[in-house]
Amino acid sequence: MHIQPSFRVNRTNDANAGLSDLLTAMQPAAVTFYPAEATIYAQGETAGPLYLVEFGMIRICRMTADGRRLVCAFHTAGEVFGFEADGTHDSYAESVDGAGIRVLRPSCGAQPAGSLLMVALKGLARMQSHLMLLGRRTANERMAALLLDLAERQGDARSVYLAMPRNDIADYLGMTFETVSRVLRALKEQGLIRLRSISEVELLDVAALEAMTD
Repeated sequence: MHIQPSFRVNRTNDANAGLSDLLTAMQPAAVTFYPAEATIYAQGETAGPLYLVEFGMIRICRMTADGRRLVCAFHTAGEVFGFEADGTHDSYAESVDGAGIRVLRPSCGAQPAGSLLMVALKGLARMQSHLMLLGRRTANERMAALLLDLAERQGDARSVYLAMPRNDIADYLGMTFETVSRVLRALKEQGLIRLRSISEVELLDVAALEAMTD
């Protein structure tokens, strides 16, 4: 039986320095478990606290006027989500694979503005990277970029855990379900990756994957 890897936030990592400062200035609630497919907040709902992923994966989606789903982002352990430009969520958040979430609220008298800005800017940079990803010419380039991004965020340069189903990947990369499967198979046949299981990908040639995304 396949056991899902547990990617938990590492607060001592230099990459999480902004997160550590934010948690010091905030009052994290106890971890709440959201089973797979559970909604954390709805599109159009009044925005309030921020949320920290303690373990698992979250997808941020938006429904278009014609009923299509767009997957805007994935958040993994150690990442904060729930930022909005105004007082309303313009998207909705769901647990992908069973996730532990902490609600973050300002502590009494705390001034989290600087750490909030740092974390928000990291989120903005990731959003810009996603827009650049969608602008890539080929499906292979998009998939290579996604695999490298997840490897970095999960802290393993050679192995990627795909918590999300193939249709999530398709909606995130602007592809069809069939194209996702075809591209993974093509990368495997080129000797760039090995598919250990439907959810585990070994990166065999990181340099070649990086060259595809340059």
